[in-house]
Amino acid sequence: MILESIENFAKLFLEEIKNPIHIISHFDTDGITSAAILCKTLERLNKQFSIKIIKQLTQTEIDLFPKEKTIILLDLGSGSIDLLALKNKIFIIDHHEINKNIPFNVSIINPHLLEEYEELCTAELTYLFSKSISKENKNLSHLAIIGMIGDTMEKEINKTRDKIIKEADVKIKCGLLIYPSTRPLDKTLEYSSRPFIPGVTGDSKGTFELLKEAGIEKTNKNFKTLIDLTEEEMKRLTTSIMLRLSSKEYKDYLGNLYLIKFFNKIEDAREISAIINACSRMGKSEISLMLCLGNLTARKKAERLYMKYRQHIISGLRFIEKNEKIQGRDYVIINAKDKIKDTLIGTLASIISFSQVYKEGTIIIAMAYDEDKIKISARLAGRNKSNQNLKEVIDSIACAIEGESGGHKRAAGCTIKKEYEDKFIELVKKKFEFEVVKI
Repeated sequence: MILESIENFAKLFLEEIKNPIHIISHFDTDGITSAAILCKTLERLNKQFSIKIIKQLTQTEIDLFPKEKTIILLDLGSGSIDLLALKNKIFIIDHHEINKNIPFNVSIINPHLLEEYEELCTAELTYLFSKSISKENKNLSHLAIIGMIGDTMEKEINKTRDKIIKEADVKIKCGLLIYPSTRPLDKTLEYSSRPFIPGVTGDSKGTFELLKEAGIEKTNKNFKTLIDLTEEEMKRLTTSIMLRLSSKEYKDYLGNLYLIKFFNKIEDAREISAIINACSRMGKSEISLMLCLGNLTARKKAERLYMKYRQHIISGLRFIEKNEKIQGRDYVIINAKDKIKDTLIGTLASIISFSQVYKEGTIIIAMAYDEDKIKISARLAGRNKSNQNLKEVIDSIACAIEGESGGHKRAAGCTIKKEYEDKFIELVKKKFEFEVVKI
């Protein structure tokens, strides 16, 4: 069903693209890898195109659409579909929840619009679209894998995803889901934020103590990498980490390591995904795009940015841990104001949601200033099958204060004017109708 829809979408695309093309893509890993796949595809078709990477599809961004170009939206557009009734022909490849009233000028591929829903990220959809255009594009499959991991979908392997994994020639190894699995263990553990390991993350001394406890010693001048550990060493390391995490949290970090060929060597797809995301969160999405397109200079710049980003993440987690939060029975509001970058607040909210800091089902709402606006990210703690739909919750609150929102059932967000800061907090409290206590 999904493949047939994508093939029809690709045929329509090839029939209708007569004007120059303008790509607009989201700045996270899924959006960047999707953009890279499409750039390569259009380049091979000898099509003229331009590209812009953005944090959010706002009315301001829509007003800036070049009037003479065909617009392609990647990992964006579903949440703003009612604003896209324009003169431009618009193509959308996206996987976010959508209102089904599609304007006449819009053609879209979105799994939510199909009778048989199959979960796929935008990079996977874009890859399938690209492959429909030409089998030559099968060598872009590794980018679909990176995008899929960037959207944390790797534990749900459906039929279509399994086919993409096989086409990407991925090597899969069972183990601890701590990245990078291809770098010395001491550095991997010290900078681990998923999971956040108490007494180890951000602490070089604690890292060495854990490795000593696990009986893992240096080989020559460096520690082994995760993928180089023997079965016995992996068991000992797993036990040492397990003692520092809750049993439920620990189980979340056992699974498959995806090893892909990137820049002609075997790399951990999780690390590449994290590097791409880091560049964008640090305001350098053009570097992450060039990285995906195989630029060696971009690779070096990206690795330096990644180091800075990880330091920011560790600092952000410490700030959140030590500072005041507003908490009700089933929610917590973390208002970082100007102490954490707006581009990092969603990542930090996600890290906390995967930890055991808050009970399963707790709604985590994190806020950070973005010039005269506030970026808000909401996440659902744990992995339970809660009936709570965060997108609906955030949509309803944002609508009341002229905000712009979007997202999924378990991860949503919005942007509001700074003047509505107190009003937003008040509306959250009112929405859940619980007594609020300071902690």
